[in-house]
Amino acid sequence: MFDKFKEECAVMGVYGHPESANLVYLGLYALQHRGQESSGIVSSDGKVLISHRQMGLVADIFKEEVIKRLEGFSAIGHNRYSTSGQSHVKNAQPFVVEYALGPIAVSHNGNLVNAGVLREGLEASGSIFQSTSDTEVIIHLIATSKERTLMGRIVEALSRVRGAYSLLFVTLDRMIAARDPMGFRPLVLGRLKRGKDRGAYVVSSETCALDLIEAEYLREVEPGEIITFGPDGMQSLKPFPPAPHAKCIFEYIYFSRPDSNLYGRNVYQVRKELGRQLARESAVAADLVTPVPDSGVPAAIGYAEQSRLPLEFGLIRNHYVGRTFIEPQQSIRHFGVKIKLNAQREVLNGKRVVVVDDSIVRGTTSRKIIRMLRDAGAKEVHLRISSPPTSGPCYYGIDTPTRSELIASSNSVEEIRRFIEADSLAYLSREGMYVFLDGKTQGFCDACFSGNYPVHFDDEGHTHQLHLFEALQQR
Repeated sequence: MFDKFKEECAVMGVYGHPESANLVYLGLYALQHRGQESSGIVSSDGKVLISHRQMGLVADIFKEEVIKRLEGFSAIGHNRYSTSGQSHVKNAQPFVVEYALGPIAVSHNGNLVNAGVLREGLEASGSIFQSTSDTEVIIHLIATSKERTLMGRIVEALSRVRGAYSLLFVTLDRMIAARDPMGFRPLVLGRLKRGKDRGAYVVSSETCALDLIEAEYLREVEPGEIITFGPDGMQSLKPFPPAPHAKCIFEYIYFSRPDSNLYGRNVYQVRKELGRQLARESAVAADLVTPVPDSGVPAAIGYAEQSRLPLEFGLIRNHYVGRTFIEPQQSIRHFGVKIKLNAQREVLNGKRVVVVDDSIVRGTTSRKIIRMLRDAGAKEVHLRISSPPTSGPCYYGIDTPTRSELIASSNSVEEIRRFIEADSLAYLSREGMYVFLDGKTQGFCDACFSGNYPVHFDDEGHTHQLHLFEALQQR
């Protein structure tokens, strides 16, 4: 699947290493899949915070001369795709500000559902905002707090926000990581393990970034936990009341890299199991299975193994595609899809094909892909989706379309099948989605499939936490 869901953000931080900015750069490179709009790094040398942020991809932004300028023993970074705020360099993170206790920078993955209400109150009290991002609300809450210590200010600020946040802060002498009490977005803790590097701490959105810099995975930053890295080492604080967990199930289905370990499980293996379960639920007579690359590949492997059908790559993806194209005036059919995918006639001609993808959003991309397969000679095209129908938007850090744009919100499976022009269409059941957890749904957010939003807001913009334990017991 590609360009269906705009991707969320990535955070990366290193404390206690002389080349912290370089390591953060490498981590952001590994996390590029979580956001391709802008990237930034802020480092601390103990005297000042040094910042560089820019629109574009990590490799294009951080040239050697930029990394050399970002000297310091600690650094945090951020890759962004806008889930809140406009696409503009002023919204690129990390944000850096000066306030009463000195300079501070912040990187944020997630979305605050009460940011609008908080912002109105802050502006009414005299705060001046420089961006349209909800992350800046956190900065202003820290700056306007009456608490005497930085940790006290952070705790007070986070006690006022609602929604999803995995945060990294850096000051002159320390780095701080925080995760919301429900644990919507992932955040992992590691430590460098080689020679003179040993002892430096790493915090990242995913474990694949730890692998690249050869850091040892220690554990997740726990929901509701705040960890401080400073001259006295690492200190953990859990200042908030316990809350039912609501870890994003869509991280397993699409967002996380397959080689990452998430919530105690390997993403690749989970996706293969989702494909196996999909085959158990919706087998069909066919000649071969082909994935929609890249995120449909593991599920397609699982589907093929379970159904004992050959796996073939009937669709080949161009991995060197930029974000914008100059489309020829003489229109090429399905141009937007064809520039990224090409169907192989030698594989597909005369065959009954099972196509495995991870989700359908608007349905327009799926229809174009199915037409491409038929143009390449496929005799039958059966689409299988390794998740339930996406019927609701996400408010917790994924930039999904509005409900009216989601085809499953107002159409039956049969209506969707007719629209995308498939011979058959089947989704993974919601129960089947949890087969890798032995059917236990507790601790996950699947609101985009079920409509069970663990935190939501009413017409006045006020937020409240649902009695999620009761809701989970009823599932």
